[in-house]
Amino acid sequence: MSSLILKTALAALAVTMFGGCASLSGDRGFAGVEAGVARHLPQKPVWTRDAATRAAADARIDELLAEPLTADGAVEIALLNNPGLQAAYHELGFAEAERVRAARLPNPGFSIGRLTKGSEIEWERSLHLNLAAMLALPIRADIEARRFEATRQRLVRDSLATAHAARRAWIVAVAAGAGAAYQRQAMDAAEAGAELARRMAEAGNWSALQRAREQAFYADAALAAARAEQARMGARERLVRVLGLADPARLRLPDRLPALPDALPSLDAIEQRALDSRLDLAQARLQTEAQAKNLGLTRRTRFVNVLELGGINNGSNEAPQQRGYEIAFELPLFDFGETRVAQAEALYGQALARAQEIAVNARSEIREAYAMRASQYAIARHLGDEVVPLRKRISEENLLRYNGMLIGVFELLADARMQISAVNAALDAQRDYWLAEADWAMAQLGTPGSLAMPPSMTPVAADAGGGH
Repeated sequence: MSSLILKTALAALAVTMFGGCASLSGDRGFAGVEAGVARHLPQKPVWTRDAATRAAADARIDELLAEPLTADGAVEIALLNNPGLQAAYHELGFAEAERVRAARLPNPGFSIGRLTKGSEIEWERSLHLNLAAMLALPIRADIEARRFEATRQRLVRDSLATAHAARRAWIVAVAAGAGAAYQRQAMDAAEAGAELARRMAEAGNWSALQRAREQAFYADAALAAARAEQARMGARERLVRVLGLADPARLRLPDRLPALPDALPSLDAIEQRALDSRLDLAQARLQTEAQAKNLGLTRRTRFVNVLELGGINNGSNEAPQQRGYEIAFELPLFDFGETRVAQAEALYGQALARAQEIAVNARSEIREAYAMRASQYAIARHLGDEVVPLRKRISEENLLRYNGMLIGVFELLADARMQISAVNAALDAQRDYWLAEADWAMAQLGTPGSLAMPPSMTPVAADAGGGH
């Protein structure tokens, strides 16, 4: 091998070893996801990539399921066990591989050829280096580093979206359970009223119309109880899916939702503070910066997209050795690179416009979530503090009047229906407030509509606990 080829090979080996300093990390960058989630949640996500982390996660899940599951416990189990989220975490491996590959120099190429001309045998040997890729390496490495960071930020948002879905599913499931239990009590009371109406009608004390009214009320109560039980089962199964539980029998829930807070905290400069913490805005900025870098690279390489340097060493059994070098590059005769530049400019403009759209939507979503939270709190407070106690007092007064034979059983049962309606409305309002509270917390980070949820996740509807 000639000295030129030897020097070229040594230089290629040196720069390749220097580029090889970029290596894959042990956790594929998952520590950044953990840190991003930790800034917003006390619960810690875990990527169960091996048997040890899986065993630790299972042990923690068993501990949380040993008692009636709380909302925070549901969030923690979802971060440990949701299959869609665990699948999304593997995207870190793809993204980091691209980042490391972009930070490494391209491998040199070696070619060898054997030619014959009569009795003459000629050997051609050449070593090639892609100079264009080497010159563009810093820019490409920066672009892939930004894409890797964008992937990591998106996985932080996916984790928070999973936590939000788990909290909403827990709220709906607990509210549906409480509503179903109360509806069963109402059905039992209606059944007792229907039986009393039957006996009084047989004794001649009630008319057929009064008896039919009580029977109709019992039929409606039985239908409402069946629908409430259906809603309870559906809400429970949605929670099981978000948590990723293989055995739903292990899931135990509390009997009722937490009590409403005494008052809502007042927040100053709420809109700007929430915008500063929105993860979708941060990701949009990263994507726009990456497109800007890509646009600059495309403009610099629009004319010369292929540039190679090669060392040549040709040998023959009848002639002296031939040594030299060659440079290969693409001639811009038909494509001057304007199409690639136009494409890069369009992608950059698209990223910029989408970033502006996200910013506008974020402000509106924050205002909407805050207003919804405040209004749902006011409704729940009004029903719990005013309507239900008032209905209870009316029921107690009517019971005293009934004992004094001032009113009949029909009026007493009619009042019971109104009380049941008020309690059902209060249960629904309490559920809606806690859902609005969860949505408000998420709106400060990026609403579920702007978050890319894992494919296996099913959003929980706000009215999933209906049928009370």
